[in-house]
Amino acid sequence: MDKRNNRAVLLVNLGSPSGADVSSVRRYLNQFLMDPYVIQLPWILRRLIVGLFVLPFRPKASARAYQSIWTSEGSPLIVLSMKLLAALKATNSVPLGMAMRYGTPSIESQVLELSSLPNIDEILLVPLYPHYAESTIATTIAETERVLKKHALSIKLKTLKPFYDRPEYIEALVSSAEPWISEPESYDHVLFSYHGLPEQHITGTDPTGSHCLKQENCCSVSSSAHETCYRHQVFKTTECFVKETGLKQEQYTIAFQSRLGRARWLEPSTNDTLIELANAGVKNLLVLCPAFVSDCLETLEEIELEGTETFKSHGGESLTLIPCLNDNPVWVEKLTDLIASSA
Repeated sequence: MDKRNNRAVLLVNLGSPSGADVSSVRRYLNQFLMDPYVIQLPWILRRLIVGLFVLPFRPKASARAYQSIWTSEGSPLIVLSMKLLAALKATNSVPLGMAMRYGTPSIESQVLELSSLPNIDEILLVPLYPHYAESTIATTIAETERVLKKHALSIKLKTLKPFYDRPEYIEALVSSAEPWISEPESYDHVLFSYHGLPEQHITGTDPTGSHCLKQENCCSVSSSAHETCYRHQVFKTTECFVKETGLKQEQYTIAFQSRLGRARWLEPSTNDTLIELANAGVKNLLVLCPAFVSDCLETLEEIELEGTETFKSHGGESLTLIPCLNDNPVWVEKLTDLIASSA
């Protein structure tokens, strides 16, 4: 029997509050921020920070942000993730599920559903993050393993590796951006805005303990650390994209968004970069967010709404957010190929 006939595939995205009201956002933030892979501190310190300094204040502001992008169908991230799942199901015979690391549908509910199907003895876990980070991929794997252990499921777990430089992902990314990139007269500059991470998350995953952020040009110098280095991997994605599209070095900038807390985060920040580009005379800006495969709060509100306001208030004229891969047909095809290649 073909081993693939015994396999189910579980895709996992980050998640979203169940509603755009303050109480729903508070529950979501509590689950998200209490994850030790997100705030990497002992439980008691995490509880104090989240309980005393975040939850009393942030849910109200975050709820307003979610309300600005909420659709009649619900959370954009959930809606787009489910559209991707439907598109994949239409072209694949393998059992497929979609879970969220935080919120619903939960990883636990989807693992139980897939494992109850006849003859399933392996789950291929597909974290929908191109780049490795403990706060995305590692926590997704850990939660899936916890569920398997909790329910004593004798199912093999295999995980799709980060696909930041895989030809399938790069081709889908370039194809999705091509309608905008192919019209150079319509923009002055391209900004690659990746989700930020605290620098501690970068150095903490360095198996050598002496490479990441400690050697000059560490992301360009070959090292075993690159296998789990988010910073190296986002630079590599940009390099691959630029090579395929022919963008020149002076035509693009890399920055990092979505900071939280007082820790030192990857530089430069997207907000500061938007101001610098506008002050430098850039009038028409394209923005890509390749760390996200689905449009969400970080792209639709933080970039398209807040980012546009920041850019224009400093002299820019237009900011165009290039949509994430979402359920783009090329992405559906290439994600299918990525899943098939892991057999």
